Amino acid sequence: MLVSPCPAAKAMIRNLVQGQEAVVRTARKVFPLAEKAGDEATCDLLTQRLNVHEKTAWMLRSLLE
Repeated sequence: MLVSPCPAAKAMIRNLVQGQEAVVRTARKVFPLAEKAGDEATCDLLTQRLNVHEKTAWMLRSLLE
């Protein structure tokens, strides 16, 4: 049986989602700069971070449904 989070918990989860999405937006802005500079290590790091933060945001959003 799934229990719905209380309103205060939902607000905290929404804040966490916003934080995850902010990191994703920042990484997406930086990626073209690293790509243009030919910095493959930074591109790889950004790709890994994007995957983690996008997945985490998705999982957190599923708690709000």
